[in-house]
Parts: sequence; C-alpha cells; structure tokens
Amino acid sequence: MSKITGPFVAIVTPFDGDERVAVAALRRQVERQASAGNGVFCAGTNGEFYALSFEEKVQVAEVSVEAAAGRVPVLAHIGEVSTHQTIALGKAIQGLGVKAVSAITPSFIACSQAELVDHYRRVADALTVPLYLYNIPARTGNTLDPQTARVLAEHPNIIGIKDSAGSQDSLDGFLAVARERDGFDVLVGPDSLVLHGLRNGAVGCVSGLGNLCPVTLNAIHAAFLRGDLDAAETYQARFSALRKELYALGFPPAMVKRALCHAMPEVGWSRGPTLIAEDVNRSIKEIAARYAEAV
Repeated sequence: MSKITGPFVAIVTPFDGDERVAVAALRRQVERQASAGNGVFCAGTNGEFYALSFEEKVQVAEVSVEAAAGRVPVLAHIGEVSTHQTIALGKAIQGLGVKAVSAITPSFIACSQAELVDHYRRVADALTVPLYLYNIPARTGNTLDPQTARVLAEHPNIIGIKDSAGSQDSLDGFLAVARERDGFDVLVGPDSLVLHGLRNGAVGCVSGLGNLCPVTLNAIHAAFLRGDLDAAETYQARFSALRKELYALGFPPAMVKRALCHAMPEVGWSRGPTLIAEDVNRSIKEIAARYAEAV
C-alpha cells in the first residue's frame, strides 16, 4: 500500500430537515474537498459518528468513496464502544474502497493500557484494511499513552495514530514513537498544531476546520512541502485564529457544522440533542462570513 500522507478533512455528515442523511449534499462535500486537494475522513467526530446508526456509517463510507472517485483517498472511522462492534463495523466498511480505517479508544468503559492493547490488536487482526489508532481522551475518557502506541506500532496492520488530545505534549509523544518505528505515522488532529506536526515528522492531518476553510488547510501543507515556511505560518495563523474564535462558543463539531450550514445551508444542523442558542448562532454566522471558503 502506498503511504498515506497529506491533509484530510473530517467531513460533516449532512442531514435534511428530518435528520436523515442527505446523500446528495454529502457527495457535494466530498467533491468540494477533492477539488481543494484534500483527502476525506468520513464518519469521524465532525461527521457525528456518535449520532449515526451502524447502517448510516456504512452508507456514509460508501457514498464518500463513490464521490471521491479515486481523486483523493478516503479514510473511515469505525470506533465503537466494544471491540466486537468495532470489528463488525470495520468488516462492513473495509471492502468499500477506503484506504484505511481509524478507531477511537472505547468510551464509557474505563480501560487500562493493557485492555487498549488487546482491543486494538484484536481489531487489527480481524481486518484486512490498515488501522489507525485514534486518541481523543476528552471525548472517550480513555487516553492512549505513547508507550502503548509504541507497543501497538509493532503490529503489521497498525499504521499510525490520529492524535486529537489537543496538546503539543501529547502530539510530540506520538511523533517520537513515529521516528522510532518505520511504517507508523502520525496524523495531526488539533487544527492549531498542523504546522508544528509537519515540522516534526507528521505525515499529514485530519482537520475539522477544513470543512469551513478547505483552501487554507491545503495551503498549510502545500507551503510546507515547497519549503515556504513564512507562507505556511501565515496560513496556520489564520487557521488557529478561526479555531480560537469558533471553539470558544461551544461543542466544536456542532460549531463547525453550524458555521458551514450558514455558508452552505444544505448540510443542515447537527442531530439532537445539540442545541445552539440564538446569540451563539449569531456569533457563528459572523465568523462564517469572515472565514468560509467556497471551492
């Protein structure tokens, strides 16, 4: 398998007025990211995987692969609470044409590091598609330690980690593992750390804000690759400023979805129980007016 690199966007899952998956709108979002040169990460945190049924997750992956049509790679999130269900979802998705899958740590259940090792090994053993670890402790309650990633990196079907812990220290810990292990790569989760990650060995990123600013996201990566660090820093500063403004207003995936909805109404609102107060909505609309990029 060729190495997976570059910027990916954790695309939103569009819903219609009855909160059903809006397939045509989803296709347009995939096409929009492909036009900007960004890969697609479907049914992740910004894709509201936590609000999707098993069947909808499979549908979103299938539509995303079809819409991408080989222009850009598609990654799919498969993490569930149990190892059994994570494997079941992975098996249902792996034959659809995704390049790899990613799985958050189990949530609700407090896991030891030994349990996390067993969980990921069982998932990786059961699938033919490559697997990324996915560290997002603020949402799952379980933190993957760098040493645990170091152990899991020895598995031939575990090819890296998406780190969304939100701190530079966490990211640096996994980057150190990647420098030690050939075939184990880091995808940066926090939008404020994209350039830092690239400078220190990350092969790419998975961005939520890329839904709103696909061109800026791609420009960070492109400028870094051509060695224009001044330009890369300028684009990163814009991205970081957006993150600070938007995420201060509430639950980040809901803020991203609503901001994109102001720019492109067909993506719809987040599924309940998410509610956004009118004063917050006005602030989101103003931010979207300043940052949203058409592609």
